Amino acid sequence: MQPVKQEVLNTIGKLPDDVDMDEIMYRLYVIDKIRKGQQASQNGQTTPHEEVKKEIAKW
Repeated sequence: MQPVKQEVLNTIGKLPDDVDMDEIMYRLYVIDKIRKGQQASQNGQTTPHEEVKKEIAKW
């Protein structure tokens, strides 16, 4: 994984010049959630498939 600062700069650099602040904040939020999910997965902090299926069935 690249450093957070570099990832943020790359992401913002790919956005159009007329992007608004809400879109920038949303993109950064999504990147943060993906990073946290990847880290949790690497640390073995995941929920087994069968458990997820049981939770969904309750909906």
